[in-house]
Amino acid sequence: MHFRLYFRRSSAVATLLLGLACWPDASAQPVSQGVWSQFRGPGGHGRSDAKGLPLAWSDEKNVVWKTALPGPGASSPIVHGPRIFLTCFTGYATSPRELGSMENLKRHVLCLNLEDGKLLWNTAVPAALPEQDRVREDHGYASSTPVTDGERVYAFFGKSGVFAFDLEGRQLWRTEVGSNLNGWGSATSPVLYRNLVLVNASVESASLVALDRTTGREVWRASGINESWHAPVLVNAPDGRTEVVVAILKKVLAFDPENGRPLWHCDTGINWYMCPTPVAQDGVVYSIGGRNPNGALAIRAGGRGDVTGSHVVWKLNKGSNVPSPVLHEAYLYFAHENLGIVSCVNAKSGEVVFEERLNPSPGQIYASPVLADGRLYFTGRGGRTVVVAAQPKFEQLADNSLEANRGAFNASPAIVGRQLLLRSNRFLYCLGEK
Repeated sequence: MHFRLYFRRSSAVATLLLGLACWPDASAQPVSQGVWSQFRGPGGHGRSDAKGLPLAWSDEKNVVWKTALPGPGASSPIVHGPRIFLTCFTGYATSPRELGSMENLKRHVLCLNLEDGKLLWNTAVPAALPEQDRVREDHGYASSTPVTDGERVYAFFGKSGVFAFDLEGRQLWRTEVGSNLNGWGSATSPVLYRNLVLVNASVESASLVALDRTTGREVWRASGINESWHAPVLVNAPDGRTEVVVAILKKVLAFDPENGRPLWHCDTGINWYMCPTPVAQDGVVYSIGGRNPNGALAIRAGGRGDVTGSHVVWKLNKGSNVPSPVLHEAYLYFAHENLGIVSCVNAKSGEVVFEERLNPSPGQIYASPVLADGRLYFTGRGGRTVVVAAQPKFEQLADNSLEANRGAFNASPAIVGRQLLLRSNRFLYCLGEK
């Protein structure tokens, strides 16, 4: 496979890239109880060192606050300090019974107070039309989780573009990264690397795009990103360099985040689009995905060219098509999106340690699990969350339901302090021991 690299021809690019060396590396941020700044938290690992999170809750128990949202969405909340940021959409297709007019479609970036859930500001942006008429399974038009560096909030709305806002909700810039549409909508979440916003624009232009944080100007673009639905992953390679990794149809690709040049690629044997976000630790990338059959593999980072025969640690015919995995203490955990089966795999050998069915079943699982205080939280689409011990022996600890398990919960939870943030199409919940 050949990958072409496009650079915006500007004399300022070289100066900007030289300046990146002085910018703090977002991939190296430690997990902080007050920061959950991107999809799946710091590093995209879905883990927190927080203690004292709630084990049990319901609509009447351990709900610290609950805030009605102005519109639906599948994006996850992020947190920086006392502020929560979230997206939603209004004006069109918010209800399967009343579609309304596409001309009224707007995306919203919301800011809420962490302490009490009060809405602090709501900035709406119109959609670039025409948009997708319908999004399959009612995922809607606000599926990408925003990211923040504590100075700005960056949101991705598909063909409408990438937006930057200040912390008071004022729009600073907007940049288009492609105009193509897909029946599943647009869902990949941006991540930050030094002075860059990295956007997986697989749907919009089959590209991985890097934008300048301050101006929104395109710095580099790599092509060949096909059938990829997840956030880019920053990986610390064994040589100390950072790689940006993306899983696509049949392959995992790695690029240099400084300039977008291809580094390595690996055949996966997974003949399906790739939704789960890979995870990485100690120079090894773990990627799962596919449907009938699923697949999983571990790849040592740091290679060059085709590393299929040299850097694959193990392969497995197990995996999940939607939720991302969690890596904890040398074990990889993931849940099958339809079967409600949780798997635990030895991350070093690929040996399956256990496969156990959650009971009662949470139904379909599209949210990615999160881990804190030795517990894994698996949230089903109706609103049931099953809690499992993060250990190589299966132990189910609790099951909890919101909205009578008849809601629409597609977003992944966020962890801040001793609380969980969980959003449905209707509400944002703050859950904690009371």
